[in-house]
Amino acid sequence: MTLEIITADALAPLRHGFFTRKGGASSGVFSGLNCGLGSSDQAEVVRINRHRAADALGVEPQALVNVHQVHSARVEVVEGPMGERPKADGMVTKVPGLALTILTADCQPVLFADRQAGVIGAAHAGWRGALDGVLEETVDRMEELGATRDDIVAVIGPAISQQAYEVGPEFLDDFMADDPENHRFFANGEGDRYQFDLPSFGLHRLRQAGVGHAEWTRHCTYSDAGRFYSYRRATHAGEADYGRLMAAIRL
Repeated sequence: MTLEIITADALAPLRHGFFTRKGGASSGVFSGLNCGLGSSDQAEVVRINRHRAADALGVEPQALVNVHQVHSARVEVVEGPMGERPKADGMVTKVPGLALTILTADCQPVLFADRQAGVIGAAHAGWRGALDGVLEETVDRMEELGATRDDIVAVIGPAISQQAYEVGPEFLDDFMADDPENHRFFANGEGDRYQFDLPSFGLHRLRQAGVGHAEWTRHCTYSDAGRFYSYRRATHAGEADYGRLMAAIRL
């Protein structure tokens, strides 16, 4: 089966994409293009999937650069292929031929580019990382490499949508403590529950950071099981594990 790759005109002509689960070699609960090295899927099958993604991006598999994601605001400047993966949730580079990759299964994968300066970035932004500032830190680190904030384009890929993201009152408290205006990203749910709009929060933080353009592809990972992996959907279904989607960008 052919790989399915969601792209954004705003990032063209740079090679990039938000890969769906279609076209992969994994089976069972991982069925499709599971690129998660940390999953309990067969390691050799995950390598096959990653090789297919590398081919689609026009790079060697070792040029797929990724970090050990920990829901932080830490961002790494990447100067070449990395051996041991540092603990971080964002990467920036100005080195041609490297593909910055993010793995997600409901959290926001965010790809950045300043095409004029030749600087790119990628971030894993779940609620914790987004609240702590991983998106702003990625923009800051891009500026250190020569990017101009007004020229930076940021695209949020497939992520869990508000209708599928139920949270408790303590979750709302964290956001209200950061900024009382954050109430706009919550809708009333059942009982004491709320529905949180993660992509809108991500767009807000990107625009507040002053990027020239920010958008969301408007794909919900939870509601489309045929195309996307979802941690929350797998949890609700009582599944032991779940696949990870890859987002990537290269110069």
